[in-house]
Amino acid sequence: ATHVVEVKPARALAPGLIRSVAMAHIHRDDAEERGGFNFDNVRRNEMLRGSGLAFKNAMKTGTTISGVCFAGGVVLGADTRSTNGETVADKNCEKIHYIAPNIYCCGAGTAADTEAVTGMIASNLELHRMATKRDSRVITALTQLKTHLFKYQGHVGAALVLGGCDVDGPHLFTVYPHGSSDALPFATMGSGSLAAMAVFESDFKENMTEEEAKDLVARSIRAGIFNDLGSGSNVDLCVIKKGEVSYLRNHETPNERTYVRSKGYDFPPGSTPLNRRNFMTATSATLPLNETVIISEGAPEDAMVM
Repeated sequence: ATHVVEVKPARALAPGLIRSVAMAHIHRDDAEERGGFNFDNVRRNEMLRGSGLAFKNAMKTGTTISGVCFAGGVVLGADTRSTNGETVADKNCEKIHYIAPNIYCCGAGTAADTEAVTGMIASNLELHRMATKRDSRVITALTQLKTHLFKYQGHVGAALVLGGCDVDGPHLFTVYPHGSSDALPFATMGSGSLAAMAVFESDFKENMTEEEAKDLVARSIRAGIFNDLGSGSNVDLCVIKKGEVSYLRNHETPNERTYVRSKGYDFPPGSTPLNRRNFMTATSATLPLNETVIISEGAPEDAMVM
């Protein structure tokens, strides 16, 4: 008997993809024979970049956060500038997040990540307090933060300064996006951390009073505000002592506006043309694509379509 086998033509592959497949086979064969680190992907990435593939860069963030331990507790500090690329998105945002009644956390990095992570840990600790009938410990918050961040291998962009007081006294930790941490008497994080650290290394001393600690943290945040483009606006402080927390919102405002227009601003209707894309972000009206909208008076639903 004769068996007839149908042979289908192979799909044509791009030359770059053929080289990638060939290199992958070579690297798979050699990987078992070599030890140590493998940097073969460096050559692959360079080849892909040369063929026109664009790799995404890491997002650049800007913040100055810091903290210091004093004789009776911890002082945390942060600036209030939120940036979107090179644009200042918010001049007075809050970067000191609630974790527990005796624990607070400063966040640097991606705003959504810092808020989501601190909110999740705050919820977990609330449930833990309800189950154990005991106050939360700072080391418990640290362990949960480190475990979560390490699980995502740095893709959750949250760099944190964690501080609080519990049965063991005041504690201050830094938590990095990849899950590592440090326990220090003073700490800084964010793009303005080097300027803030210079202040701490110059003037820190053991067993400071509360006022000395507040002044030192405020000066460290100001150093970041005036020397780092990603930091700016105001200084927020949080003083955590045994059984007492003081959140000092806008403790210092070193960047107040020096000029305010006396007449205010008055833009006549029609100054800004609207199309469907930017109009739909603020209203729920349904408009034909790429049509111009003119709002003279009344609600957006009363707009005239041209």
